[in-house]
Amino acid sequence: MTKILKDTRVFTVNQNIDVQDVNFQNRFGFVLAGHLYKPLNFEEGNKYAAIVISGPFGAVKEQSSGLYAQTLAERGFVTLAFDQSTTGESSGNVRNMASPDIFTEDFSAAVDFIGMQDYVNREKIGALGICGLGSHVLTAAAIDKRIKAVATSVMYDMGESMWQGIDGSKTPKQQDIERDYLAEQRWHDAENNTHEGGPHELPFDENDQPIHLTSILPDELDEDADPVTTDFFHYYKERAFHPRSVNSNGAWAATTPWSYYNFSLQQKIAEIAPRPALIVTGEKAHSRHMAQKSYEYLHEPKELVIVPNATHVDLYDQMTLIPFDKFESFFKGNLK
Repeated sequence: MTKILKDTRVFTVNQNIDVQDVNFQNRFGFVLAGHLYKPLNFEEGNKYAAIVISGPFGAVKEQSSGLYAQTLAERGFVTLAFDQSTTGESSGNVRNMASPDIFTEDFSAAVDFIGMQDYVNREKIGALGICGLGSHVLTAAAIDKRIKAVATSVMYDMGESMWQGIDGSKTPKQQDIERDYLAEQRWHDAENNTHEGGPHELPFDENDQPIHLTSILPDELDEDADPVTTDFFHYYKERAFHPRSVNSNGAWAATTPWSYYNFSLQQKIAEIAPRPALIVTGEKAHSRHMAQKSYEYLHEPKELVIVPNATHVDLYDQMTLIPFDKFESFFKGNLK
């Protein structure tokens, strides 16, 4: 039943699920590439609840978002996993250039598309963001009241992680140095008519000097690599490697942090209420504090689920840990 022209999904594929390549346009003119999954035992003439899904930040639809989409399709939903603008198979002359505005818009464009399918009930559309796309999906839901229920899994606030550091350790001095670094990077790009790759979360050495990297992850894992890098490496470089994934095979454009400095995500997520929000994170996730902070920003109805013993990357693909029963009950209970 699969209708994907060239299937490169990196998870176990359920051949009983009807899935097809789709393309749709956002307000900025980018053409987004997605995989549209029909629910198991799909029946013509029915109107189904639907969920749009993207993430992690730097992943593609053939990775974690596709696994989430397939699993929720097995549980009765129409789902759409899609590549963000400039990434994967989505359009963009400049590749791998993240934007808080455009990436937020991409979720609403996905709602446009899925709501146009004659087997989808427009009043029953939800959205789910994984990792860094969690902050974008909450931001999208704040303005887009067509999203009737919103969920995140091991979410990051990408602007915060870029400019404050994932652990909040980036100093005002380092932030100022980063602005100089980005200014010089723009001169370099302009002079060479290019958009060079580099770190989206700029690291610094012990002398507060920026460390320029051309790849998010190394080709080989150092013996003394920290646990977070190790988890990311095993997922993106080994069991879920995909050549179109930024995290597997390259880096974001080096000037990616530019827009995230001025345009903060999640500023109005309290306005999601009275629509419900579900925040899922791992007990051992290095991003847990960000999920908990977003939960505090939200108004009721809201729910925080902390998965015991789970790391951040565990909730990308570990089927025994991802709480799909909870995602199913949340969406079925609120898309009705």
